[in-house]
Amino acid sequence: MMENNDTDSAESMIKKCLEDMNNPLHIAVTGRSGVGKSTFLNAFRGIDNKDERAAPTGVVETTMKPEPYPHPRHPNVTLWDLPGIGTTNCPADQYLKYVEFEKFDLFIIVSAGHFREHDAMLAQEIKKMGKKFYFVRSKIDQNLHHAQRSQREYDEEKTLQEIRDNCIQGLEKQGVESPQVFLLSSFDLHLYDFPALQDTMERELPSHKRDFLILVLPNICKSTIHKKKEVFRSRIKYYAILSALVAAVPIPGLSIAADSSIVAKVLQDYLNGLGLDEKSLEKISNATKGSFSDVMGRDEMSLFWKECN
Repeated sequence: MMENNDTDSAESMIKKCLEDMNNPLHIAVTGRSGVGKSTFLNAFRGIDNKDERAAPTGVVETTMKPEPYPHPRHPNVTLWDLPGIGTTNCPADQYLKYVEFEKFDLFIIVSAGHFREHDAMLAQEIKKMGKKFYFVRSKIDQNLHHAQRSQREYDEEKTLQEIRDNCIQGLEKQGVESPQVFLLSSFDLHLYDFPALQDTMERELPSHKRDFLILVLPNICKSTIHKKKEVFRSRIKYYAILSALVAAVPIPGLSIAADSSIVAKVLQDYLNGLGLDEKSLEKISNATKGSFSDVMGRDEMSLFWKECN
């Protein structure tokens, strides 16, 4: 049986943990029409553009006001599709007030070419607020395809560095100091600079927000999966303390019922975070043209998945 002071300490720890786990993370994605921000937003959330939960895409301005898109498996994390700064619907001098700037934790400024004066102005305003921002140069796959067809001696790494340097120099000329520019293709997030982008965001977020970010990152490489495993492992102690607190209550059967509920929730979190939930597995089976049962694998895996659901 726990002593009173130990119980009070445990309750305080659990309360703080729950507060941190329920603290929302808001990520703003902005850019002019046609630069691929909606496609990037969808890819970050692990869904494709045809999904009913996807942000609408198009070559014309489809975002007229800030639109929230909660992560499909982690609703406390919301990505926001913001209208491009300086558009007819959102003049530059009214932009900050219009999008309610202060509620976002970090900003991703997307461009498919040169970053413009309005992009640089936006970055400087974000910096004044003490928040983080990142420049994303999108559609790199298209640029490389064009370079491969037009250059006599094609060098992918050299082409990527030239694009990156060009973006950085352009932003510096517009007054942005040491801009961070990441090159990526939303259709191939595992390539180019997306791993570097996610590592940088993870490093620069406060610790209680960092875990949220890690859990919603697409499972594009082993390092991301290992980081998720460490987040889950760090939370085990809180579940153990919660179980002990319930066990301290002298009501027959309560401890068993509570432990079953805790285990079910933990396993469901593991499935969601590691991409082993039903929708993710169906997506894999469709992409690989295999059956759902093939993706599920052995009978043990199928039984584990059924027990968790």
